[in-house]
Amino acid sequence: MDSEPDPTGENRSKAALAATSWALLGMMSYEEEVSGYDLKKWIDWSVDLYYWSPSYSQIYTELKKLEGLGLVTSRVERDEGTRTRRLYRITPAGMAAVTDWTNNAPVDPPVLKHSVLLRVTFGHLSNPARLKELLAEHVAYAEARHRKAVEDADGAEAQPAWAYSVIALRWAAKYYAAEREFALELMKDIDEADAVLKKAAKGGFGQPRPMPGYWREVEKQVEAKRKAD
Repeated sequence: MDSEPDPTGENRSKAALAATSWALLGMMSYEEEVSGYDLKKWIDWSVDLYYWSPSYSQIYTELKKLEGLGLVTSRVERDEGTRTRRLYRITPAGMAAVTDWTNNAPVDPPVLKHSVLLRVTFGHLSNPARLKELLAEHVAYAEARHRKAVEDADGAEAQPAWAYSVIALRWAAKYYAAEREFALELMKDIDEADAVLKKAAKGGFGQPRPMPGYWREVEKQVEAKRKAD
């Protein structure tokens, strides 16, 4: 049977929602009335460890969009003084949309965007001591994130409704523990790489220079191996 027409384009709008919107709807699917500030803090406590943490401006922009689509509602709460805050609650349409997204939307492959590895890639423009400093800083970062993931998972275990959040946080803890070990191994490899680098020819700027265009040969070799396999 053909689907009903969508003259408003609302279904297309829902399909085009940013990841921030889906994350916010997911957080609100626990049916707690929350402010944008609450959502930011909640995400920093959980999703930030294995996805990202949007800014306050992103959160409020997406909440306004979600309300316009009828996926959340809001009300202004006033305290005994003059302060106010806007509280948001998921609607039945919002619950249906985020449930459908969780189960049926295409899953984007993880993207590794590793700024430390990018610096190591261009290590010929640096020196072993500086690269080890960067890696040592990354080790400290990974250790801190690992501790946070463990602490947050331990805290979340008190709520049965967060059972899946707990195992996601446990995964994050393992990830950062592995990241720390990878960085420590890379630190040990720096001196060996520098020794190999010293054998390279120099270009006009005095920097190591490979054979021009050799990456194309590597590409051909890799492609030939793939076909052979």
